[in-house]
Amino acid sequence: MIRIQRALISVSDKSGLAELSGRLREMGIELLSTGGTAAFLRERGVPVVDVSDYTGFPEIMDGRVKTLHPRIHGGLLGLRDRPSHRSQMEQQGILPIDMVVVNLYPFRETAAREGIAYPEVIEQIDIGGPSMIRSAAKNHAGVAVVTDPADYAWVLGEMELHDGALGAGTRFRLAQKAFAATASYDSAIAAWFAERAWSGEGAEKREGALPASEVLALDKVRDLRYGENPHQRAALYRRAAEQATGVAGAEVLHGKELSYNNLLDSDASWNLVLEFDRPAAAVIKHTNPCGVAQADTLAEAYALARDSDPVSAFGSVVALNRPVDRDTAEEINRTFVEVVLAPDFAPDALDILRQKKNLRLLRVRGAAPVRPQHRQISGGFLIEDKDTYFLGPDELKTVTRRAPSREELEALLFGWRVVKHVKSNAIVFSGPSRMLGIGAGQTSRVDAVKWGAMKATLPLEGCAMASDAFFPFPDGLLAAAEYGVRAVIQPGGSVRDAEVIEAADSRGIAMVFTGIRHFKH
Repeated sequence: MIRIQRALISVSDKSGLAELSGRLREMGIELLSTGGTAAFLRERGVPVVDVSDYTGFPEIMDGRVKTLHPRIHGGLLGLRDRPSHRSQMEQQGILPIDMVVVNLYPFRETAAREGIAYPEVIEQIDIGGPSMIRSAAKNHAGVAVVTDPADYAWVLGEMELHDGALGAGTRFRLAQKAFAATASYDSAIAAWFAERAWSGEGAEKREGALPASEVLALDKVRDLRYGENPHQRAALYRRAAEQATGVAGAEVLHGKELSYNNLLDSDASWNLVLEFDRPAAAVIKHTNPCGVAQADTLAEAYALARDSDPVSAFGSVVALNRPVDRDTAEEINRTFVEVVLAPDFAPDALDILRQKKNLRLLRVRGAAPVRPQHRQISGGFLIEDKDTYFLGPDELKTVTRRAPSREELEALLFGWRVVKHVKSNAIVFSGPSRMLGIGAGQTSRVDAVKWGAMKATLPLEGCAMASDAFFPFPDGLLAAAEYGVRAVIQPGGSVRDAEVIEAADSRGIAMVFTGIRHFKH
């Protein structure tokens, strides 16, 4: 056990500070403090010694330099059981500091604010705080470091039980938490800079180049019951101090605990439904859409999406891009679904949906910021820009003798928005406002066409077809013609494009090239 005789307190978050400092003084502990923290304590009648009075050096540069002094770090780093250290401390007038109570400038919270200026974020990069924390944590054999106000109560409790002393186990535990705190803090700063480098903000962006390093700072939101399978552990994390947007920041209004798979499907459905301006619904199963539609009302859009594949809609995840009203809630309750996501829910809609005890209802506050996508592979990560390309009608190139009609063009563009969210090889059959069939994740494009037609529950005669990548042979297009497809949208770029175009012309099919591919693995 080591008795605390002198503590240095310098905090940004002053939660619980008055009680902590008061009880430390009652134990006869001398308190050193800095600027705002010292003023806060004096206002509450707690006597403190200013760090500048102790060091003999004033705070300078608007407080940027105040604790970076040998009398501070010598008092933290000096080994109490080493005679040479004790001798040097005495020669230099350095007093041992047995406890540091420090938390850091609110960098994450500042960086997360909308419209915040670059210099304001930079000013919230704490220098002295992490330095003191690391010095104290390194020397936890003789120093206690407290970085979390949530720990004040139990630390005080142990000190009061042991006449102001703390045991080695407690000091180790506090040091472990301290190093985690500084690591997380530095990671958040590094991630913020990396994001600026990625986007080109704050520095010149190298065309085509990604940052030399990538750092993620994540905070755990909650543990999940298990991962994709019960034998796998899982948890949900969110970028540190980021605003609660997207699926990771959704508010759970009702239902049992979300699973790992629920969250994957929820994210897939939410990303898809945000493609549409009109009231729209996306029905997702195993991250692939099994029904998508838009209409004049949300209830109609959901019914059309569900009825695209009512068998697959059983046990699905449903995303809606408008607040859920009573009519939509009644339609949803006609089928067993796992999760419903929407920007909001009307009170009477909530009453209806809450009749199903286990149905998870998520209120999602808009789309999360567009950021690079990460995927882990053995021994490393793959990082890429998110596929946010939005295709306009003027970017289409008609390559067949017959151009698509206005209605066919609407169906092509609808299918193109959907196919971007389907696992490759991907084929989508569609009308102007709804998906009719989907061929997802097949190992050949002609099989994707056949599978999508087999899954269709509605007639395909006269429909449009979207393909996420080019047709390598005419066989896929010829198969589509047999099912009644009248218009096709695809990227083009195959060495056999001429053969594919000839096949389309021979069947009277209108075909447009996008020049853009939407692989999704």
